[in-house]
Amino acid sequence: MEYNYPIDPDWSTDEVIHVVEFFQMVEQAYEKDAKAGQVMNQYKKFKEVIPSKAEEKTIFKQFEKQSGYVPYQVVKAAKEADQSQTVSLKK
Repeated sequence: MEYNYPIDPDWSTDEVIHVVEFFQMVEQAYEKDAKAGQVMNQYKKFKEVIPSKAEEKTIFKQFEKQSGYVPYQVVKAAKEADQSQTVSLKK
């Protein structure tokens, strides 16, 4: 699948890395599986870059439109799971 991550050109290199790693974790949860603890760790780093809930929703929608993956569902599943459990949203 070929698509672009929603990246703000004003972000620092570290911020871009945090956002991309979070979206890679979302992809992993859909394509294979991901540890809930790792998902939440990456989401925490993502929230350091995007603290606004409104901006988060916008970026999530952009990513979903491009990839077909729903970041909200991955985060929700990870929050509901034990940290050591895996999250899998295979289509």
